[in-house]
Amino acid sequence: MAAFRSIVGAFKGAPFHMVGDGFRVSNYFPSGNSFQQRISPFILLDYNSPFEFPPSSTPKGVGAHPHRGFETVTIAYEGYVEHHDNAGNHGIIGPGDVQWMTAGSGVLHKEYQEKSFSQRGGELHMIQLWVNLPKQYKMSSPKYQALLDEQMSRVELPNDGGRIRIIAGELEGVKGPAQTFTPVNLFDITFKEHGKARFTLPSMFNTGLLVLKGKVKINETNEYSETDFVLFENEQGEIEVEGITENALVIVMSGEPINEPMIQYGPFVMNTKQEIVQAYEDFQSGKFGSPNF
Repeated sequence: MAAFRSIVGAFKGAPFHMVGDGFRVSNYFPSGNSFQQRISPFILLDYNSPFEFPPSSTPKGVGAHPHRGFETVTIAYEGYVEHHDNAGNHGIIGPGDVQWMTAGSGVLHKEYQEKSFSQRGGELHMIQLWVNLPKQYKMSSPKYQALLDEQMSRVELPNDGGRIRIIAGELEGVKGPAQTFTPVNLFDITFKEHGKARFTLPSMFNTGLLVLKGKVKINETNEYSETDFVLFENEQGEIEVEGITENALVIVMSGEPINEPMIQYGPFVMNTKQEIVQAYEDFQSGKFGSPNF
């Protein structure tokens, strides 16, 4: 029997706060925890745990703002989120859907609760990840991938124990639909009570897991609950996750580190301080395009 991949520890996110008026999130990194270099190529994780928003005649969210040098990945579990950007992209994601936006050389976008969802109110449950781009792709053209739930690849767990939904990368020879610039594995797992998932990821990939719902047991001994983020060592070994409760849900993120200098300042993620200064200058001089879209 293969050895288990060791666990560095379990971490909680920072206190919940509002992003705009439409998202109530806890930030796991870069704020609140000190393992930033251990989770590359992921550079930010905001988690909007299940939260009931009251009805609103005006959709709540975040107005037009810039990004450069990385990708945003938004995963909806409950509720509906709408996106617009000044590259001409527009989409609505609902339960199970993913929006994968490559900011690249620069884009202005806005994110907000979809109009009819906002009008009736309801529970919003979602994640946003920022994924770094290597230097050679930081100034690539902006791109948008709308990945619907029915497009996701799936692997059934043994003994009807649940299923793994593959968003990006590959597991057991099954590939997810997202196109990535560097190797990234991103998948969520829904468990029936005592269902088990056992998998191996490349030892050099930085790997973490966030418990989104219920309780799970990892590597046969350690139990974790909702909002626990579990970080694994970079070493050979299998990972086993068991759903202790019915409909337990986790998301696993694993990726090849980008071994380059990185500076994040606000909505820009570049390799040098001068590139950050240039990004602000370009934004302020209108090179990111019109905010009226």
